[in-house]
Amino acid sequence: MCLGIPMQIKKIDGYNADCEAKGVERKVSLFMMQHECLHIGDYVLVHVGYAIQKITSQEYHSTWELYDEIS
Repeated sequence: MCLGIPMQIKKIDGYNADCEAKGVERKVSLFMMQHECLHIGDYVLVHVGYAIQKITSQEYHSTWELYDEIS
């Protein structure tokens, strides 16, 4: 099973972004979402270093609640 990690965009530089989730920061490729309008503060689902889907704030928080229950 593969999991997508919900993260918030903190900085955008071309097709790359600095994203954060629960205090952990990662560089994320936005290449697969190049036709999506993304801004600082938006939430994305990240899989193996690539943002694959834009999500809402509610989806971000709900997903982390579920992940916290699992762990």
